[in-house]
Amino acid sequence: MVYTVTFNPAIDYVMHTGTLRKGSVNRSFSEEIFYGGKGINVSAVLSELGVKSVALGFVAGFTGQAIEDGVKAMGIETDFVHLENGCSRINVKVKSDDVTELNGQGPDIDSVALNKLFVKLNRIQDGDVLVLAGSIPRSMPPDVYDHILAFLSDRKLRIVVDAEKLLLLNALKYKPFLVKPNIDELGAMFGVEIHNDDEAESYAEKLRDMGAQNVLVSMADRGALLIDEKGKCHKLGVCHGFVRNAVGAGDSMVAGFIAGSMEGDFEYALRLGTACGGATAFSDGLAKKEYISKLLWQLDE
Repeated sequence: MVYTVTFNPAIDYVMHTGTLRKGSVNRSFSEEIFYGGKGINVSAVLSELGVKSVALGFVAGFTGQAIEDGVKAMGIETDFVHLENGCSRINVKVKSDDVTELNGQGPDIDSVALNKLFVKLNRIQDGDVLVLAGSIPRSMPPDVYDHILAFLSDRKLRIVVDAEKLLLLNALKYKPFLVKPNIDELGAMFGVEIHNDDEAESYAEKLRDMGAQNVLVSMADRGALLIDEKGKCHKLGVCHGFVRNAVGAGDSMVAGFIAGSMEGDFEYALRLGTACGGATAFSDGLAKKEYISKLLWQLDE
């Protein structure tokens, strides 16, 4: 079973407007609502690929209930910790000439609630996949990834970490199955700017030397690069299409890689991850099965 953890789920309320006028009343001509957060996004795309998962994390208030109902409606099993106070966040994204985002803070998560998450994590069995994705709310310990991975270190799990800087670097000692920085995040971890594929490969290899089994680097319009568990480097270009949406493309790539790697074929995992990332980038929401198949066929040409 695949388990995804989303510490701070959100309702994404997307409003499409004409030219946005500051200090004036602006009206939308269409809206969409999405239920997300990085782990939930991974679960949603896994569901499109026929892979079952359990979404873990924290929800609160009426917005938390809406998130839980929305995730269940996607066919995803949930096992959230329900917080007694606060409300899960709403992120407002205004798409006009460009995109303006206003992201909510979300509820406080205390030690009692965190302990409840550990009770749920304790059910994870040898052979399962655990996805830790995204930032940590300010109310949580900054080393919570460490605590989780140490707690589960006696089990034979496939750990996937998609996070920035120290969250990812501190996870490397647990030898995660996969880490997935983007090109900017990879450079930030080492205090450098990465200018070309050779440099990206060199720093990805450093992450593997530090403990990661597989390192997947998304490089925007330059495609993606994978250093697999045998040290082999794979490179793949981008899918062709019109970019409509940047939210969730990286999470979709993670989902595709997880699904594609289940039989140990990392070249296929890279292609499927790239197709899933592209299908989200070229859509208003997350990748759908039919579009993933179309882009996978395009990559196989």
